Amino acid sequence: MLHADGFGIEVNFLTGRYVATCHNDRRQPEWPPHPARLFSALVATWADSDEPDPSEREALEWLESQTPPTIAASDAVPRKVGSHFVPVNDASVVSGSWYERRVAAVCMLMAQIDASGDAQGLNAKETARLRQRLAKELRVEAQVSSPGTTNPSSALEMLPEHRGKQERFFPSMTPNDPRVTYVWEDRPSQELGEVLDGLLERVTRLGHSSSLVSCRVAPDRPVATHVPGHGGNNVRTVKQGQLAELERHHGRHAGVQPRSLRYTNIGYKSVSPSASAEPLLEPNTTGDWIVFEFVHASRALPATRVAEVARAMRSAIFRHVEEPIPEGISGHQAYGAPSLSPHTAFLPLPYTGFEHANGRLLGLAVSMPKTLGEQTRRTLLRAIGTWERETLSRTLTLTFGSRGTIAMTRPSAPATLISLRPSVWRRPSLRWVSATPIALPRHPGNLTRGTQAARAKAWRKAEASVTAACTQVGLPEPLAVEVSLSPFIAGAQQAAMFPDFCQRGRDGRPVRRQLLHAVLTFERPVLGPLMLGAGRFLGLGLMRPIPAAGSGGSGNHG
Repeated sequence: MLHADGFGIEVNFLTGRYVATCHNDRRQPEWPPHPARLFSALVATWADSDEPDPSEREALEWLESQTPPTIAASDAVPRKVGSHFVPVNDASVVSGSWYERRVAAVCMLMAQIDASGDAQGLNAKETARLRQRLAKELRVEAQVSSPGTTNPSSALEMLPEHRGKQERFFPSMTPNDPRVTYVWEDRPSQELGEVLDGLLERVTRLGHSSSLVSCRVAPDRPVATHVPGHGGNNVRTVKQGQLAELERHHGRHAGVQPRSLRYTNIGYKSVSPSASAEPLLEPNTTGDWIVFEFVHASRALPATRVAEVARAMRSAIFRHVEEPIPEGISGHQAYGAPSLSPHTAFLPLPYTGFEHANGRLLGLAVSMPKTLGEQTRRTLLRAIGTWERETLSRTLTLTFGSRGTIAMTRPSAPATLISLRPSVWRRPSLRWVSATPIALPRHPGNLTRGTQAARAKAWRKAEASVTAACTQVGLPEPLAVEVSLSPFIAGAQQAAMFPDFCQRGRDGRPVRRQLLHAVLTFERPVLGPLMLGAGRFLGLGLMRPIPAAGSGGSGNHG
């Protein structure tokens, strides 16, 4: 689909990682992926065809003639780089002189065949003989698979343990959103746009061979995070004639000799998405997170146990807080009534929002709102530190009686799992979807029984209750609300699968809250983290920002 506001290419990293080295430092990763790298991937895909399509060449020439694109890319976390010593493929059994003789023979035979084709009175038998000799020279495997008279010491060098090794580095970046979009101001014709889309479908990697991607013409134009301009970082782009230059360069290295990416340097500036977008709406749930990662064996817990896990974490924290427990931590006033101010929330984090998400709990965040007093904040941090010091390994354990335990640690570096990174839940968005169902602050009535008119009335009340949950955290009423008993995002669980969530009513008796999933659309971007409803301090109503409608999924990495 081509839009009036330019032309875009969307690259999705299928493994959730981008593996590529910085052009001027082999130990450093490249981020965001440079436009010249994308263009070279397109050229390589086009040239890999048995008969490269002339219309695709025309599309590539159109692309290289455009001004440098803007780039929309999320923040990314670099992976710790270690060196790897890789065995050299070319052992001395096949020596350099052998290569030189073979190349010279092949070139001579090809020249003789070309000359015989141009000569008058073509000798078919002589040409056939030359072609047979050329085929024999090209059968490399037949000439190196037999030991023959090869020196035994040279033959042993073919074994991996005897081969020389070269130090290599494979730096990579794990983006919060495994999608990068490039946008050019001009648009190709509808025909060229379709040709480019077909070419993009065949691109399988960007950067290292392990950096698998799927590409397409971008369905929308996201807010740019990197724009061409003076200063900033040098980014490799292309200019008119790049395709011809790549072809000439390939003619020299033939895909065998060392080569480097051809490019033109352009300065790019990083731009905050909020700087060029509308002012952000900020709920009273925003603040800092302390994240704990469940050890692998503990990740078998389904998201349906989210409130149970949150209560266990809250109780464990309470046991390590000096009395009296501050209202900002307990959530209750001195005489037992619920706090009227935002307070600490305990948020188990489920694996949702990705193609293969299964809804399992990956970790837990202790969320401290911005309004939390400094003294209360220090008390909370001191309690967590005391708990950690009780265990030499700093592995904390939550116990559920006969229902087992959870082991977890506090990562000293950014979490390796994307769903545990605060930035994933914090980034601004117009649209938000429930990762765990919302406990409605007002009961809407029976949603599944009664007459059709009664059910319709109950569903309208449910939408109004979700709207009330938004205003309760300081947000305006959303433009659109969609509610359902079924989830709207991959990995989220049916509301009916969650145990009853009850709270004490004014008369002291428990009140069961209706659980529902929702999708919300706001007039202006909302900054997260966003939790809604009566269970928002215990992991229910945890909302996840999602791209605008039609922009595709958000990846497939936990």
